[in-house]
Amino acid sequence: MSGTVTILYFAALRERMGRGNENVPLGENIATVGDLLAACRQRDTVFDQVFSQPGQVKVAVNRALGSLETPVKVGDEVAFFPPMTGG
Repeated sequence: MSGTVTILYFAALRERMGRGNENVPLGENIATVGDLLAACRQRDTVFDQVFSQPGQVKVAVNRALGSLETPVKVGDEVAFFPPMTGG
């Protein structure tokens, strides 16, 4: 499989990543959000710092809430954001 996914970073994650979005190649071994994160952590040390506690980050794939097990495919939009609280 060749192509890319668009990753979006929101709120504090945007500040910590130093960017709001990027296009990331989707290799053959990337089938889930967890696989995508693992691949990104290997190519960019900033991911190790920002995503060191995966439970502290929420994810949406194509604007639907997801998890590390959510499948990803070429052309998807994957958004990472901190947990929200309400009141």
